Amino acid sequence: MRTGWIVALAAVTLSLSACAAPEEKPAEAAGPAASAAPALNTGPDQKRIVPPRDEAAAALLPADVKASGKLLIGVGAAGSGFPPLAFAATDNKTLIGNEPDIAVAIASTLGLEPVLENTSWENLFIGLDSGKFQLGASNITVTEERKLKYDFVTYRLDNLGWLAKKGSGLTVTKPADIAGKRVSVSSGTNQEKILVEWAEEVKKAGLPAVVIKYYQTNQAVYLALGSGQIDLHLGPNPSATYHVATTGQTEIVGTYSGAGKELQGLIALTTKKDNGLVQAYAAALDKLIASGDYARILERWNLAGEAVTKAEVNPPGLPIEGR
Repeated sequence: MRTGWIVALAAVTLSLSACAAPEEKPAEAAGPAASAAPALNTGPDQKRIVPPRDEAAAALLPADVKASGKLLIGVGAAGSGFPPLAFAATDNKTLIGNEPDIAVAIASTLGLEPVLENTSWENLFIGLDSGKFQLGASNITVTEERKLKYDFVTYRLDNLGWLAKKGSGLTVTKPADIAGKRVSVSSGTNQEKILVEWAEEVKKAGLPAVVIKYYQTNQAVYLALGSGQIDLHLGPNPSATYHVATTGQTEIVGTYSGAGKELQGLIALTTKKDNGLVQAYAAALDKLIASGDYARILERWNLAGEAVTKAEVNPPGLPIEGR
């Protein structure tokens, strides 16, 4: 989930540890998820699902976009990417993952040629603002602040995953389940905010304190889990499912809404506000859901548990801080 949050450290009376890499080398909780998962195709030959044109959805396109015959798609996964959502294939150049797959299927349903460009997170939004990109597909969370500038069509639940070493025997559904545990999280993220809130609840209940740890990279987190330096890691559920599927060394022992207990977080296709594209995207996604192609795309990347049942246009998003 791409949304930031800064902790007021002075107000937090928890054990917070900044951790070096251990020998590093160059909705409410939904309960435990299955740790077994099929192998993923990370090669350049993806055999993507390319649905036929849907005339009803295509009819909703603005005339200029329809005439161009192309859909300009931005994916903010430059650098190492964020598997299984968007990252480079084994040839180190082909952009693969759930986000490109969804975007290509949307374009095909609208009868348009998908033009994918991998860019940085910041330049993705600059491109949307300027019209360089007509569609952003990059694990973008719906927020009320973003809705002031962009239109959204939801296509996936925004969930966090509690990752543990395989065979841990842990189950995380509530704050008491992490009492006395060493838990890592990425600094400045919304999951950090949630973890700190849970740790405060643990403290108020008089239970053993949660020890929060920070590492510089995901590799360091996985090494720490494997060596027993931490018990749990809280991060985006897709990243957790990818590690489970590709290594077999970890398991997801609980999931939680990325928006916290009051709201189910949602990930959405993003476009510049009032450019006339959002209804066409919604109709295309609903067609993909009805045909089963949407489910097949998510299943390719072990993300079936984050499926939505329909496209929503500009639903309630994470609130603006202080409001």
